[in-house]
Amino acid sequence: MRWPEGFIAVDWGTTNRRAYRLDGSGKCVDEFEDDKGVLSVAADGFPAAMAEIRKRLGDHPLLLAGMIGSNRGWKEAPYVPAPAGLDDLAKALVWVGEREAIVPGVSYLENGRADVMRGEEVQLLGAVVDGSIGRDGLACHPGTHNKWVTLRGGKIDSFRTVMTGELFSLLKEHSILSDLLQSEVELNDVFRDAARFAINNESLPADLFSVRARVLLGVARKEDAASYASGLLIGADVRVGLSYPTGADIAAVGRPELTRLYAAAIREASREVRELDGERCFLAGIHEIAKRI
Repeated sequence: MRWPEGFIAVDWGTTNRRAYRLDGSGKCVDEFEDDKGVLSVAADGFPAAMAEIRKRLGDHPLLLAGMIGSNRGWKEAPYVPAPAGLDDLAKALVWVGEREAIVPGVSYLENGRADVMRGEEVQLLGAVVDGSIGRDGLACHPGTHNKWVTLRGGKIDSFRTVMTGELFSLLKEHSILSDLLQSEVELNDVFRDAARFAINNESLPADLFSVRARVLLGVARKEDAASYASGLLIGADVRVGLSYPTGADIAAVGRPELTRLYAAAIREASREVRELDGERCFLAGIHEIAKRI
Protein backbone atom coordinates (compact mmCIF):
# COMPACT_ATOMS: atom_id res chain seq x y z
CA MET A 1 0.00 0.00 0.00
CA ARG A 2 1.08 3.56 -0.67
CA TRP A 3 -0.83 5.51 1.99
CA PRO A 4 2.14 7.85 2.72
CA GLU A 5 1.94 9.02 -0.91
CA GLY A 6 -1.73 9.89 -0.61
CA PHE A 7 -5.10 8.24 -1.00
CA ILE A 8 -8.66 8.74 -2.19
CA ALA A 9 -11.23 9.71 0.44
CA VAL A 10 -14.93 9.17 -0.26
CA ASP A 11 -17.83 10.64 1.69
CA TRP A 12 -20.55 8.29 0.42
CA GLY A 13 -24.11 9.09 1.31
CA THR A 14 -27.50 7.59 0.56
CA THR A 15 -28.14 9.72 -2.52
CA ASN A 16 -24.75 11.20 -3.46
CA ARG A 17 -21.02 10.69 -3.14
CA ARG A 18 -18.06 13.06 -2.92
CA ALA A 19 -14.58 11.76 -3.68
CA TYR A 20 -11.28 13.54 -3.02
CA ARG A 21 -7.70 12.77 -4.02
CA LEU A 22 -5.43 13.74 -1.11
CA ASP A 23 -1.67 13.97 -1.38
CA GLY A 24 0.73 12.87 1.34
CA SER A 25 0.27 16.11 3.27
CA GLY A 26 -3.50 15.81 3.28
CA LYS A 27 -4.06 18.48 0.63
CA CYS A 28 -6.93 17.87 -1.78
CA VAL A 29 -5.52 17.89 -5.31
CA ASP A 30 -8.55 16.58 -7.23
CA GLU A 31 -12.19 15.80 -6.52
CA PHE A 32 -15.62 15.12 -7.94
CA GLU A 33 -19.20 14.85 -6.73
CA ASP A 34 -22.14 13.02 -8.29
CA ASP A 35 -25.53 11.53 -7.47
CA LYS A 36 -24.35 7.91 -7.25
CA GLY A 37 -25.26 7.33 -3.63
CA VAL A 38 -25.36 3.82 -2.18
CA LEU A 39 -29.02 3.37 -3.10
CA SER A 40 -28.17 3.77 -6.78
CA VAL A 41 -25.58 0.97 -6.70
CA ALA A 42 -26.67 -2.66 -7.01
CA ALA A 43 -25.53 -5.02 -4.26
CA ASP A 44 -22.92 -6.51 -6.60
CA GLY A 45 -22.02 -3.21 -8.21
CA PHE A 46 -19.61 -1.73 -5.68
CA PRO A 47 -16.38 -3.18 -7.16
CA ALA A 48 -17.27 -1.48 -10.45
CA ALA A 49 -18.08 1.74 -8.57
CA MET A 50 -14.63 1.66 -6.94
CA ALA A 51 -13.00 1.12 -10.33
CA GLU A 52 -14.88 4.15 -11.65
CA ILE A 53 -13.57 6.31 -8.80
CA ARG A 54 -9.99 5.19 -9.45
CA LYS A 55 -10.42 5.82 -13.17
CA ARG A 56 -11.30 9.42 -12.38
CA LEU A 57 -8.84 10.09 -9.54
CA GLY A 58 -6.02 7.57 -9.99
CA ASP A 59 -4.98 4.13 -8.76
CA HIS A 60 -4.68 4.90 -5.04
CA PRO A 61 -5.89 3.35 -1.77
CA LEU A 62 -9.51 4.14 -0.86
CA LEU A 63 -10.74 5.28 2.55
CA LEU A 64 -14.54 5.31 2.58
CA ALA A 65 -16.96 6.88 5.07
CA GLY A 66 -20.70 7.28 5.38
CA MET A 67 -23.50 5.00 4.24
CA ILE A 68 -21.07 2.85 2.25
CA GLY A 69 -20.52 1.09 5.60
CA SER A 70 -24.24 0.53 6.27
CA ASN A 71 -26.15 -2.69 5.69
CA ARG A 72 -27.11 -1.25 2.29
CA GLY A 73 -23.53 -0.35 1.39
CA TRP A 74 -20.53 -2.33 0.18
CA LYS A 75 -19.69 -4.05 3.47
CA GLU A 76 -21.18 -3.31 6.85
CA ALA A 77 -18.84 -1.60 9.29
CA PRO A 78 -20.21 -2.14 12.83
CA TYR A 79 -20.80 0.97 14.90
CA VAL A 80 -18.24 2.04 17.48
CA PRO A 81 -20.04 2.89 20.75
CA ALA A 82 -19.71 6.40 22.13
CA PRO A 83 -17.59 7.85 23.56
CA ALA A 84 -15.55 7.53 20.38
CA GLY A 85 -12.57 9.43 18.96
CA LEU A 86 -10.35 9.17 15.93
CA ASP A 87 -8.22 6.41 17.46
CA ASP A 88 -11.35 4.33 18.07
CA LEU A 89 -12.50 4.77 14.47
CA ALA A 90 -9.09 3.91 13.06
CA LYS A 91 -8.88 0.72 15.14
CA ALA A 92 -12.31 -0.40 13.89
CA LEU A 93 -11.77 0.13 10.16
CA VAL A 94 -13.32 -2.63 8.07
CA TRP A 95 -11.12 -3.80 5.21
CA VAL A 96 -12.77 -5.01 2.02
CA GLY A 97 -9.52 -5.54 0.13
CA GLU A 98 -5.86 -4.76 0.75
CA ARG A 99 -6.34 -1.13 -0.33
CA GLU A 100 -9.98 -0.41 0.56
CA ALA A 101 -11.07 0.43 4.10
CA ILE A 102 -14.43 1.59 5.48
CA VAL A 103 -14.74 3.92 8.47
CA PRO A 104 -17.32 2.74 11.04
CA GLY A 105 -20.12 4.90 12.31
CA VAL A 106 -20.79 5.73 15.97
CA SER A 107 -23.64 4.49 18.17
CA TYR A 108 -25.14 5.78 21.40
CA LEU A 109 -27.23 3.75 23.84
CA GLU A 110 -28.14 4.83 27.35
CA ASN A 111 -31.24 4.61 29.53
CA GLY A 112 -33.27 3.12 26.69
CA ARG A 113 -32.40 5.84 24.17
CA ALA A 114 -30.62 4.66 21.04
CA ASP A 115 -29.00 6.62 18.23
CA VAL A 116 -26.53 6.13 15.37
CA MET A 117 -24.53 8.19 12.90
CA ARG A 118 -22.49 7.45 9.78
CA GLY A 119 -20.31 10.06 8.11
CA GLU A 120 -20.94 12.94 10.50
CA GLU A 121 -18.36 11.53 12.93
CA VAL A 122 -15.51 12.15 10.48
CA GLN A 123 -16.51 15.79 10.03
CA LEU A 124 -17.06 16.46 13.72
CA LEU A 125 -13.79 14.87 14.85
CA GLY A 126 -12.00 16.55 11.95
CA ALA A 127 -13.20 19.90 13.30
CA VAL A 128 -11.78 18.96 16.70
CA VAL A 129 -8.39 17.93 15.36
CA ASP A 130 -7.94 21.10 13.29
CA GLY A 131 -8.96 23.28 16.22
CA SER A 132 -12.26 24.57 14.81
CA ILE A 133 -14.15 22.96 17.70
CA GLY A 134 -12.89 22.67 21.24
CA ARG A 135 -12.32 19.25 22.76
CA ASP A 136 -15.34 19.91 24.96
CA GLY A 137 -18.40 21.51 23.42
CA LEU A 138 -21.68 21.22 21.57
CA ALA A 139 -22.10 20.87 17.81
CA CYS A 140 -24.96 20.41 15.40
CA HIS A 141 -24.67 18.81 11.99
CA PRO A 142 -27.64 19.88 9.81
CA GLY A 143 -28.89 17.56 7.12
CA THR A 144 -31.79 15.27 6.37
CA HIS A 145 -31.31 14.01 9.92
CA ASN A 146 -29.68 16.72 12.03
CA LYS A 147 -27.31 15.61 14.79
CA TRP A 148 -26.77 17.36 18.10
CA VAL A 149 -23.46 16.16 19.52
CA THR A 150 -21.66 16.72 22.81
CA LEU A 151 -17.89 16.45 22.67
CA ARG A 152 -15.79 15.63 25.72
CA GLY A 153 -12.07 15.11 25.75
CA GLY A 154 -11.93 15.31 21.97
CA LYS A 155 -14.41 12.43 21.57
CA ILE A 156 -18.05 12.15 20.53
CA ASP A 157 -19.62 11.63 23.93
CA SER A 158 -23.36 11.61 23.26
CA PHE A 159 -25.68 12.71 20.50
CA ARG A 160 -29.28 12.96 19.39
CA THR A 161 -30.79 12.87 15.91
CA VAL A 162 -33.69 15.10 14.86
CA MET A 163 -35.46 14.26 11.58
CA THR A 164 -36.03 17.91 10.64
CA GLY A 165 -34.93 17.78 7.00
CA GLU A 166 -36.97 14.67 6.30
CA LEU A 167 -40.02 16.13 8.02
CA PHE A 168 -39.84 19.26 5.86
CA SER A 169 -39.54 17.07 2.74
CA LEU A 170 -42.54 14.96 3.76
CA LEU A 171 -44.63 18.06 4.45
CA LYS A 172 -43.58 19.51 1.11
CA GLU A 173 -44.49 16.40 -0.86
CA HIS A 174 -47.29 14.67 1.04
CA SER A 175 -49.22 17.04 3.30
CA ILE A 176 -51.98 19.60 3.22
CA LEU A 177 -49.19 22.21 3.26
CA SER A 178 -47.64 20.90 0.05
CA ASP A 179 -48.80 23.70 -2.27
CA LEU A 180 -47.54 26.31 0.20
CA LEU A 181 -44.01 24.88 0.56
CA GLN A 182 -42.83 24.92 -3.05
CA SER A 183 -41.07 28.30 -2.82
CA GLU A 184 -37.47 28.69 -1.65
CA VAL A 185 -36.72 29.02 2.05
CA GLU A 186 -35.33 32.49 2.71
CA LEU A 187 -33.30 33.56 5.72
CA ASN A 188 -35.49 36.55 6.55
CA ASP A 189 -37.53 37.98 9.42
CA VAL A 190 -40.33 35.48 8.73
CA PHE A 191 -37.92 32.59 9.25
CA ARG A 192 -36.38 34.17 12.35
CA ASP A 193 -39.76 34.97 13.94
CA ALA A 194 -40.96 31.40 13.40
CA ALA A 195 -37.73 29.94 14.78
CA ARG A 196 -37.88 32.13 17.87
CA PHE A 197 -41.52 31.16 18.46
CA ALA A 198 -40.73 27.43 18.18
CA ILE A 199 -37.74 27.72 20.49
CA ASN A 200 -39.96 29.25 23.16
CA ASN A 201 -43.01 27.00 22.71
CA GLU A 202 -43.63 23.24 22.62
CA SER A 203 -46.55 23.19 20.19
CA LEU A 204 -45.03 22.23 16.83
CA PRO A 205 -47.86 20.00 15.47
CA ALA A 206 -50.41 22.77 16.03
CA ASP A 207 -48.06 25.49 14.83
CA LEU A 208 -47.47 23.67 11.54
CA PHE A 209 -51.20 23.78 10.75
CA SER A 210 -51.10 27.51 11.35
CA VAL A 211 -48.82 27.79 8.29
CA ARG A 212 -51.95 27.12 6.21
CA ALA A 213 -54.36 29.08 8.38
CA ARG A 214 -52.21 32.21 8.30
CA VAL A 215 -52.35 32.28 4.51
CA LEU A 216 -56.07 31.48 4.31
CA LEU A 217 -56.88 34.32 6.71
CA GLY A 218 -54.68 36.80 4.90
CA VAL A 219 -52.22 37.45 7.75
CA ALA A 220 -49.28 35.93 5.86
CA ARG A 221 -48.17 35.74 2.23
CA LYS A 222 -48.15 32.41 0.42
CA GLU A 223 -44.60 33.04 -0.78
CA ASP A 224 -43.42 33.26 2.85
CA ALA A 225 -44.98 29.96 3.94
CA ALA A 226 -41.91 27.81 3.23
CA SER A 227 -39.68 30.12 5.25
CA TYR A 228 -42.18 30.16 8.11
CA ALA A 229 -42.54 26.37 8.16
CA SER A 230 -38.76 25.89 7.97
CA GLY A 231 -38.31 28.33 10.82
CA LEU A 232 -40.79 26.41 12.98
CA LEU A 233 -39.11 23.07 12.27
CA ILE A 234 -35.56 24.29 12.78
CA GLY A 235 -36.57 26.26 15.88
CA ALA A 236 -38.08 23.10 17.39
CA ASP A 237 -34.88 21.26 16.44
CA VAL A 238 -32.77 23.90 18.19
CA ARG A 239 -34.98 23.60 21.26
CA VAL A 240 -33.98 19.91 21.42
CA GLY A 241 -30.29 20.73 21.04
CA LEU A 242 -30.30 23.44 23.68
CA SER A 243 -31.72 20.99 26.20
CA TYR A 244 -28.16 19.69 26.60
CA PRO A 245 -26.89 21.20 29.88
CA THR A 246 -23.89 23.08 28.54
CA GLY A 247 -23.03 26.72 28.22
CA ALA A 248 -20.36 26.10 25.60
CA ASP A 249 -20.41 27.90 22.29
CA ILE A 250 -22.09 25.92 19.55
CA ALA A 251 -20.58 24.89 16.23
CA ALA A 252 -22.79 24.27 13.20
CA VAL A 253 -20.95 21.89 10.87
CA GLY A 254 -22.08 21.02 7.36
CA ARG A 255 -23.11 22.57 4.08
CA PRO A 256 -23.25 26.39 4.22
CA GLU A 257 -26.82 26.59 2.91
CA LEU A 258 -27.95 24.61 5.95
CA THR A 259 -25.58 25.86 8.64
CA ARG A 260 -26.65 29.45 7.96
CA LEU A 261 -30.28 28.59 8.75
CA TYR A 262 -29.37 26.74 11.96
CA ALA A 263 -26.97 29.48 13.02
CA ALA A 264 -29.69 32.09 12.57
CA ALA A 265 -32.13 30.04 14.67
CA ILE A 266 -29.54 29.41 17.41
CA ARG A 267 -28.87 33.15 17.63
CA GLU A 268 -32.61 33.69 18.20
CA ALA A 269 -32.02 31.75 21.43
CA SER A 270 -29.31 34.27 22.36
CA ARG A 271 -26.52 31.71 21.98
CA GLU A 272 -23.22 32.15 20.18
CA VAL A 273 -22.58 29.87 17.21
CA ARG A 274 -19.83 29.34 14.63
CA GLU A 275 -20.42 27.96 11.15
CA LEU A 276 -17.92 25.39 9.87
CA ASP A 277 -17.70 24.02 6.34
CA GLY A 278 -18.37 20.29 6.49
CA GLU A 279 -16.19 19.45 3.51
CA ARG A 280 -13.10 21.04 5.05
CA CYS A 281 -13.81 19.25 8.34
CA PHE A 282 -14.26 15.91 6.54
CA LEU A 283 -10.89 16.24 4.83
CA ALA A 284 -9.20 17.03 8.15
CA GLY A 285 -10.81 14.04 9.85
CA ILE A 286 -10.26 11.49 7.09
CA HIS A 287 -6.59 12.50 6.78
CA GLU A 288 -6.08 11.94 10.51
CA ILE A 289 -7.64 8.48 10.23
CA ALA A 290 -5.38 7.66 7.26
CA LYS A 291 -2.32 8.71 9.28
CA ARG A 292 -3.23 6.02 11.81
CA ILE A 293 -3.26 3.19 9.26
